[in-house]
Amino acid sequence: MNDLGSHIIINQEVEETLVALSQELKSSRVITFVEEDFKVEHAKAVVAEAYISEENLKYIIIATKNFNSISQNALLKIFEEPPRNIVFIIIVPSKSILLPTIRSRMPILKNAHHQKIKEIDFDFSKIDNAMIFAFLKEYDRVKRNEAKEILEALFYRATVIDQLILTKYQLECFDKAYRLIELNSRVQSVFALVLMSFIGGGKDVD
Repeated sequence: MNDLGSHIIINQEVEETLVALSQELKSSRVITFVEEDFKVEHAKAVVAEAYISEENLKYIIIATKNFNSISQNALLKIFEEPPRNIVFIIIVPSKSILLPTIRSRMPILKNAHHQKIKEIDFDFSKIDNAMIFAFLKEYDRVKRNEAKEILEALFYRATVIDQLILTKYQLECFDKAYRLIELNSRVQSVFALVLMSFIGGGKDVD
């Protein structure tokens, strides 16, 4: 299995996704919290479980169709600084359910049970105009489906590997990029939109 670390899965079929994921992770220790309405008491139970020390990797899966903001805020700190050997996976039917602060902490996999993230050799901590130009030249002629995979790979690289906390503006650029790909916009322009948002610290818009 490709170890993604903590991440979010967006899929309308929450229960089916949970079953498929549990099957894939069956050789690991997995604790699931499955609730139609995820409430504060459930969030407290997740936090308590996360702080039970583990010698080996433990996956904590939260699967829900309704995830109120109070419950999400109760989990924000532990998502930001998870205990050792703890991986969180959130399964929800729509990205709009999640607070921007939650979405910015974990990579998002859309319309998938549990897919492998394409690997991208791109160090966001060293980003400059020359790197962006080289990237755009390399991926100028990719097809729409591959472009979506590359966007997910860039998001994963930035948030998980390079461990950046994305600004509101950068998150909006990723969201806009997905929409533009669906509209068959020029791939090079879409990638440029995302990558240029990391130049100069990633300006925020209020």
